[in-house]
Amino acid sequence: MKINHLGIATKGIDEALKFWADALGLENVHIEVVEDQKVRVAMLPLGESRIELLEPTSEDSPISKFLEKRGGGIHHIAVEVEDIEAALAKLKRAGARLIDEEPRIGAEGCLVAFVHPAAANGVLLELVQENKQ
Repeated sequence: MKINHLGIATKGIDEALKFWADALGLENVHIEVVEDQKVRVAMLPLGESRIELLEPTSEDSPISKFLEKRGGGIHHIAVEVEDIEAALAKLKRAGARLIDEEPRIGAEGCLVAFVHPAAANGVLLELVQENKQ
């Protein structure tokens, strides 16, 4: 396993890119809207991992709710797994509280599933299985 990305909630990707891309020098390689999660994402490679900027696309987006409660900042840590269904089954057997019992399609067509912060010492954990196309 490895860290696939760090998700950072922001009110606006364009404004956030002024720091991450312009000031820090990271390359913005991908922007897309993930309709199912009501979010617009920008992916910026950083070593073997990436920074994922998350901007809500609606008032009822999970990112909108996060921003209302906590403001911008680290939203989640995403860990890359080889077999997301096996990882979810293992976590479930261990008694971990899951947000997603089944994987769904995330950014860049990857399979993703979230683990509740209560199971991970207060950290929202995203499991990611890379799209091998």
